[in-house]
Amino acid sequence: MSSTAEPVTFTTPTGRVSAPEYARAHGVAAVDYLSNRGFVHDVSDEDGLREHLETGCRTFYIGYDPTGVSLHAGHMATLMLHGTLQRFGHRPIAVAGGGTAMVGDPTGRTSARDIIKLEDLEHNLQGISAQLSKYLDFEGGQFGDNPAATMVNNADWLLQLSYIPFLRDIGQHFSVNEMLASETYKKRFESGGLNFVEFNYRLVQSYDFLHLFREMGCTLQLGGSDQWSNILGGVDLIRRADGEKAYALVQPLITTPSGEKMGKTGSGLRVWLNPEMFSPYDYYQYWVNTDDAMVETYLKRFTYILDDEIADLTSVQGEALREAKRVLALEATAMAHGLEAAQQAEEATKALFGVTTVSANDDSLPTTEIAVADVTDEFTLADAFVAAELAKSRGEARRLAQQGGLRVNEDQVSDVDMPFSAALGDTAAVILRAGKKRFKRVVVM
Repeated sequence: MSSTAEPVTFTTPTGRVSAPEYARAHGVAAVDYLSNRGFVHDVSDEDGLREHLETGCRTFYIGYDPTGVSLHAGHMATLMLHGTLQRFGHRPIAVAGGGTAMVGDPTGRTSARDIIKLEDLEHNLQGISAQLSKYLDFEGGQFGDNPAATMVNNADWLLQLSYIPFLRDIGQHFSVNEMLASETYKKRFESGGLNFVEFNYRLVQSYDFLHLFREMGCTLQLGGSDQWSNILGGVDLIRRADGEKAYALVQPLITTPSGEKMGKTGSGLRVWLNPEMFSPYDYYQYWVNTDDAMVETYLKRFTYILDDEIADLTSVQGEALREAKRVLALEATAMAHGLEAAQQAEEATKALFGVTTVSANDDSLPTTEIAVADVTDEFTLADAFVAAELAKSRGEARRLAQQGGLRVNEDQVSDVDMPFSAALGDTAAVILRAGKKRFKRVVVM
């Protein structure tokens, strides 16, 4: 697509022209847009789906199992895929898997998942619902003529099923041999056994698709490539049970250059979308520190900015990619936490490269608070680095200091066994730095 044509009025959270609406306004098919942005790994019938999406408003769904109190950055590709098709004028359904979570998805597992209590599921669903509203329009019309998104909980129909009728009407359409041949069940079976509860996961997920097809006219399920066989099970069930056509589209899973799934920091912390679990500042840092090799992929998958701008931003290498990473971090953080929080995180990041002393009132910076009573002569600078989560232990703080990796404000630290009060001097707050990219403001309250 070209950014030289007259732009549409829809914008990203930071005010840039929004690529999905722009593409749609200029006649780009939804499937082609998704493919160009790297969202397509497999499609059950690409030509059929292209025509299906171009000849009317279609209803589609993605499932989110509420196994935690918050979604995390690993869900971002799914959230962006969901939001993109809504911007092309289609109706999204977000299926909260209150029912399927009680069965447990065996995909990618070498052991059975823990069974989640109903009260925990309800609590988790509340948090996930609030996060989905940042990426989907539940009112309708926010992106032009787009219909409103809907959120449903599959527990509402799965828990009402009668076991014998379900086996008779749904189970008859599934082949045990075919299921055991799929990678998901094969791995679990070979790694020590597949329990009967997990074995039913494909049946209940497929039934979700059939139920949504019958009750809400849903004809397309989206997901990650690891769910391909499960999603095809739903397509096949609709064909066998009702003699109708439905579609499946899955996107490639994104891994870091080291081969790990995205969604965790270098220290192994999960990058939650809940700001109380992972601050907007830390969220911004996660994206701004993207590996050079992943910047273009992340801009295409995790922002709505135009292709031309992405091409310009990523036409450089090395240190010159800093602007591309800044745009990525600002856009991603603005979607998850709002523009104001994203701008504050960006300003805090800029400030950290030039601040030598700070005020206890400067709460725009990521902060660790330490009680005055705890700052005794025995409370060392190493203890402060540990409290700020910049070192795991006093020993690690000493090792980092010996390597020249610790600073108080702009001053390199050699002795972390000195009292923290001596490092504070006459101030109530300091900036502690570990390496080039990790910072914390420590305030004595």
